[in-house]
Amino acid sequence: MPIFSPFNFNYKVMFKPEIYSARRQKLKELLSDGLVLLLGNTDVPMNYADNTYHFRQDSNFLYYFGLDFQGLAGLIDINRGNDMLFGDDVDIEDIIWMGPQVSLKENAAKVGCTQTAPFKELFNEITKAINAGRKIHFLPPYRAENKLLLHELLGIHPAKLNEYRSLDLVKAVIAQREVKEAGEIEEIKKACATGYNMHLAAMKMAHPGCWEQTIAGTMEGIAKAQGASASFPIILSQHGETLHNHSHSGYLEEGRLMLVDAGAESLSHYASDFTRTTPVGGKFTQQQREIYEIVLAANNYTTAHVKAGITYQSAHLKAAEVIAGGLKQLGLMKGDVQEAVKAGAHALFFPHGLGHMMGLDVHDMEDLGQIHVGYDEEIRPIDQFGTAYLRLGKRLKPGFVITNEPGIYFIPALIDKWKAEKINTDFIDFGKLEAYRNFGGIRLEDDLLVTESGCELLGERIPITPEEIDTSVNKK
Repeated sequence: MPIFSPFNFNYKVMFKPEIYSARRQKLKELLSDGLVLLLGNTDVPMNYADNTYHFRQDSNFLYYFGLDFQGLAGLIDINRGNDMLFGDDVDIEDIIWMGPQVSLKENAAKVGCTQTAPFKELFNEITKAINAGRKIHFLPPYRAENKLLLHELLGIHPAKLNEYRSLDLVKAVIAQREVKEAGEIEEIKKACATGYNMHLAAMKMAHPGCWEQTIAGTMEGIAKAQGASASFPIILSQHGETLHNHSHSGYLEEGRLMLVDAGAESLSHYASDFTRTTPVGGKFTQQQREIYEIVLAANNYTTAHVKAGITYQSAHLKAAEVIAGGLKQLGLMKGDVQEAVKAGAHALFFPHGLGHMMGLDVHDMEDLGQIHVGYDEEIRPIDQFGTAYLRLGKRLKPGFVITNEPGIYFIPALIDKWKAEKINTDFIDFGKLEAYRNFGGIRLEDDLLVTESGCELLGERIPITPEEIDTSVNKK
């Protein structure tokens, strides 16, 4: 069932009004005083004003006010305890183009908000608050339109807005959004179900001669046909050593690996994010299978050991040890495995983090600042190549939804750099690496719900063993 009718804007919000009211009430309890200003998003032109990109509402606005259309702002008064929605009802010209519209007051009631006003009244409310010396809490903006609006409202130059954003509000929002409610988890599972279908379709198409763009387009079509969209631009490439390769220009070749990193965003805007690496034609070479089994072991190790109370930084380092240990068995690494990871030698092959938060955003809440989302006063980033890219390091709590995505990559430019500069020569056999220069890369990613005693794989697990992949590619 669609969230809204595109013809009458009679929006069916995802959750009950009491849930949105409770979220706003909790936010008031987490802050001491002032007003919280939450801006919704507006349409953004592609090439002229009336031809716009697909609309995507701001996730924080969705979380607290739940209305998925343009031209809205919310104001939460911490001291007085009331909430207001600002927006404009339509006129006859709008009705001609869009059909009859439900009033803002009617839509506001669906998210437990009884006070509404025309958008221009927002300026009056903010001016009164500023004149009274009240604090205005706002989040760091990422859209140019909202940067300009905040400049008009608050008199802060767009280039200076992040300096004035409310750190108290940032931390309060993260504290709420990082632990997913039961209803949110169900929505993520819907996105995972679509993501499963997307990846299964890609595997079935992984045959020599198939154009990468055809596979990527098919995946995106599945997402749209199932009422969703891709949760980020699809990564699909036989050059898996390029971590975020969005070029789909190649044709699949026998003997190469197709890496696909893709997920769905459901109608409610909750995301999934999976990665699978498939040999073209379905069968790994011996060399490919040896590397693949190491990545799979790291992925399975993480799933088996993730639980509330551990830090994800420690999970990342353990996965790195699994990778280093496997590469040592193949002769590509040498020396003590723990010392190799401590020195960062594994990052030649695994130069990114084990995973990130996921929810309303595929990289959940990263507009609020990764340092605040993924870390805290207890756990700080490790300033070392590779490990420094770990987006989530802090201690896990029940209700966290995270990704588990280890990988091994053979990046010729990085190999040449380390070899020339004699970096980690005690732990890497650069001579044996020559046979892997054209290997590409392998990444395997699942979505996990953290529980007290362990974790739950979200969605049906996409084929992942070599045998399952071969069956999926060659199934008649």
